[in-house]
Amino acid sequence: MPAAQHELVLYSRDEHVVTITLNRPEKRNAFNAELVKELRAALLRFEADDDAFVAVLTGSGPCFSSGADVGERQVRSVAEFDRLGGPQEPDAHTADLLARLPKSKPIVAAVHGVVMGLGIGVAFECDLVVADSETRFQITETPRGLGGARFWALLHFCGGGSFATEVALTGRFFSAAEAAAAGIVGSFAPPGSVVETATALARQIAANPPLSVQATVRARRWFMDQAERAAMAITDPMKLYLTEDFREALAAHLEKRKPRPFRGR
Repeated sequence: MPAAQHELVLYSRDEHVVTITLNRPEKRNAFNAELVKELRAALLRFEADDDAFVAVLTGSGPCFSSGADVGERQVRSVAEFDRLGGPQEPDAHTADLLARLPKSKPIVAAVHGVVMGLGIGVAFECDLVVADSETRFQITETPRGLGGARFWALLHFCGGGSFATEVALTGRFFSAAEAAAAGIVGSFAPPGSVVETATALARQIAANPPLSVQATVRARRWFMDQAERAAMAITDPMKLYLTEDFREALAAHLEKRKPRPFRGR
């Protein structure tokens, strides 16, 4: 089947394996509202296609995703944050994507370069993660003052244990090797071959009876969704996006300087 191109997402199918590509390389595949909406459309297309058994999700350009588009999602007034209920618009929330839309079909993430912030959420909501051996990850929400509870819950669900707690609390970069040792990345790929490696894994999955595979995926998605919902239910009422510390962290990021001492308010 020939590739069909959305403005920001590429979609193609070869036999029973679909490839979905984030296609905003000039912004390092940062998530703005349009990218989220087009990714949602691609996932719904995958779910509706009876001949599509497994999807590979990857990113074009130098990295999988640098996270949220800070200029669109975080540079807002306090009044706008309060009206929207957070940095993400209600109809463009990444937590509504992989956990809830493709309800039973497996998705393999093929990641490379950097995977940061919302990119971690999208990658690790996939059922399996294949990483280029040089990939680096970071929960940027921690140093930005937004809290990493949702991503801690997700990595913990994926088997990260105390490692998930450490990287969520420190907000430090961690390598693909560390992620594999913690059990949250399933396999490595040599530099430049992550899509091919993930596609081979997807074909292995697709060779099984699809309903048998989907039963496992459906159960996994339900438990994963519960973990993320619980974390957000606890932390969302804190409205960290309205704090002084968030404002200072954002200003420091935009001005490319170290933040001033945080004040806990």
